[in-house]
Amino acid sequence: MKVKIFDEESEEDLEEDINKFLDDFEEIDVIDIKYQVATSIYSEEQIFCFSALIIYK
Repeated sequence: MKVKIFDEESEEDLEEDINKFLDDFEEIDVIDIKYQVATSIYSEEQIFCFSALIIYK
């Protein structure tokens, strides 16, 4: 079993990275995908962090 972690600033970038990973390694067997969104505020700016963990064989 192996894991791959993705971390991006937008949902679209995360989606693109995950799809590219899955396309590049079509022979993998995905067991689970964990998705998380974190937010924080720095000064007057709201910061988002979109991440995913893929568990695969």
